[in-house]
Amino acid sequence: MIRIPPAALIGLFFTSFFFLCAIFAPYIAPYGMAEVVGDVWEPSSSEFLLGTDSIGRDLLSRMIWGGRTTIFIATAATILSFVTGATLGFFAAVSGGWVDQALSRFIDLIMSIPSLIFALVVLSVLPTTIFTLIVLMGLLDSTRVFRLARAVAVDITVMDYVEAARLRGEKIGWIIFRETLPNALSPLVAEMGLRFIFMVLFVSTLSFLGLGVQPPQADWGGIVKDNKEGINYGIQAALYPAYAIAALCISINLVADWILSRTTSLKGGRG
Repeated sequence: MIRIPPAALIGLFFTSFFFLCAIFAPYIAPYGMAEVVGDVWEPSSSEFLLGTDSIGRDLLSRMIWGGRTTIFIATAATILSFVTGATLGFFAAVSGGWVDQALSRFIDLIMSIPSLIFALVVLSVLPTTIFTLIVLMGLLDSTRVFRLARAVAVDITVMDYVEAARLRGEKIGWIIFRETLPNALSPLVAEMGLRFIFMVLFVSTLSFLGLGVQPPQADWGGIVKDNKEGINYGIQAALYPAYAIAALCISINLVADWILSRTTSLKGGRG
């Protein structure tokens, strides 16, 4: 029987809550994403549980729809970054030689440019769509995954079972996906949680700066941007999405820490 520590249970609860709200947003949101239903910055009431935003839209509905957008973009970008970064990192480590050097130096070049500045420059030229955000964020973040995957794979590729696979004549795909990947899952799982958190913060930052998710679509960073002026008047509308971002990031981190400790202990037990 799997024993889950209290911290991981809390993380699983809030993570599940946010993802379920994102999946079922069309069914649980009281109003449409861009529907104006009241006056500007109305206080909380039985009709509007979190009040209204800067143009009279129901804030709870905007939070639910915004969570759907934020989580979708962060999840898709994280998957893209790991598929791209881990595959290239393993390929570089297994290939070695000039292939490893060429890929590593190219990644170093990309990483020398701050991600936020790189994204702002690209988004100032390209049309800002959800697809563009996912591809841009995923490819930029794949550089970090590449470095981790390569570092882990370099240690694995000198093991006896990898050398035995080479002597058997196995192809590079077999060595990457059957010999290297299963033994690199533990650090990659932990990094995936951290990368997802970074994606949530990244897309929220871009939206706050006006180059992320574009109106009338909602995301948590955009909701903060739309309602930030209300803070001067003691209105809490901009703080709710900030609380949601913090809660999601902390809960994901708790789950990732538990998965890391569990996979590490299982690996040690088999040894």
